[in-house]
Amino acid sequence: MIKSSDQAIRKLLQIGVSKGYIDPLDVILKQNQLLQVLKKDSLRTDETLPSELPEAKKLFPLLLADAIEHGVITDTITQRAILSAQIMAIITPDTSVVNRTFWDLYKEKPQAATDWFYELSQVNDYIQTEAIAKNIAFDYESDYGTLELTINLSKPEKDPKAIAAALTTESVHYPLCQLCMENEGYKGTLTHPARANHRIVRFQLDGETWGLQYSPYAYYTEHCIFLSEEHRPMRIEEKTFQNLFGIVEKFPHYFVGSNADLPIVGGSILSHEHYQGGRYTFPMNEADVKETFVLADFPTVSFGIVAWPMSVIRMECLDKEALTKAAVYILEQWRGYSDEAAEIIAESDGTPHNTITPIARRNGDTFVCDLVLRNNRTSDEHPDGIFHPHRDVQHIKKENIGLIEVMGLAILPPRLKDELTEVEKYVAGETSQIADIHRDWADEICESGETVENATGAVFQRVLEDAGVYKDLAAFKRFTSSL
Repeated sequence: MIKSSDQAIRKLLQIGVSKGYIDPLDVILKQNQLLQVLKKDSLRTDETLPSELPEAKKLFPLLLADAIEHGVITDTITQRAILSAQIMAIITPDTSVVNRTFWDLYKEKPQAATDWFYELSQVNDYIQTEAIAKNIAFDYESDYGTLELTINLSKPEKDPKAIAAALTTESVHYPLCQLCMENEGYKGTLTHPARANHRIVRFQLDGETWGLQYSPYAYYTEHCIFLSEEHRPMRIEEKTFQNLFGIVEKFPHYFVGSNADLPIVGGSILSHEHYQGGRYTFPMNEADVKETFVLADFPTVSFGIVAWPMSVIRMECLDKEALTKAAVYILEQWRGYSDEAAEIIAESDGTPHNTITPIARRNGDTFVCDLVLRNNRTSDEHPDGIFHPHRDVQHIKKENIGLIEVMGLAILPPRLKDELTEVEKYVAGETSQIADIHRDWADEICESGETVENATGAVFQRVLEDAGVYKDLAAFKRFTSSL
């Protein structure tokens, strides 16, 4: 059993060597770097170490407790996170080594490269596996297949001390955002997350440098982010489809998709062009095509309307160039399409409303692309968005419906952990502190006799139906016929 911070330092170095992250010749160098970060002047090496190799993050309690005791950091969430990342950065290979190793493995097999990088990102605690494990997950058998729901508890709580200090701290615009490549190795501040242990794999995409990294708070297996080296706004255009198909050609075992590029229907970060991907099969991927159609100008491409609560056109083709042309054509037609009977208006006073959430993957040699039609209009009846979760379901989900939820994985807010517990008590006839926003819904559950979990899944189905621009097949076919 590891009993001291000195033992923890030595064991951390052993882990780094065993994983191949530290060259044996660099052990003394790394050892002294750890002492410098922890502000220790010496290291006891005469204590016998246990033979087993624990997870590196299991050594944090000893190292952080020692740092707090000796005044290296104060005991706050922010300071602990920054020091933890700095410690792990020392056993994490430099960017050049990460990239060289990744691409050497890629020559053997693309999946071997991502497997290695994914493991590194977990071992060095960049991917917050312990925090992710706190998420609550369950399924719901919907009218469209199995939907997946997660109550997101992984992101750390706001540090009250950091919030207070940030009010008097001058704002620094570096890195410009949390997706910029300047985050790689960044120490972190009161207002910007610690990224000392963060590494990015670089690759060329149609003449530009892009990066591959994993999400620190992953929502599914190998949840990754592909990001542009240049800090520029999100756009859905021809280049988007070229990039998406280029990525799945380079990483055929991953899907990749882009959030839409308009407010309400877009993602959380529209200021930096990026896509999300990973090795995961979503509920929408399993949905069948319920109606096919043909476009004479694109004879090699198959088209179909997907049996899904949102409005999805699925395209398949062996030729990514032909698929790109077809996707661009549908995007351009949709941008200018209006159907007032379905409440779809392309623009208001020059402000565009129609866009697409595109998702690409491979099925053997075939390129598959799902185009999810989106519209961000608001109205007096639906001020948050006509095709957005309506008010009667916002007690469960009122946030934007982004790429991940479009595909059938709900990311529900952490408040629901306690709120749904109180609903369960209420339904069971026990004393509860049920929130007013849930009371009518809870009464409906009492009458129906279903479980709270199942009722929550039914609400998510409604959320997706609200976000779908077409509520009936006839209206959807008016658009596909217009093509």
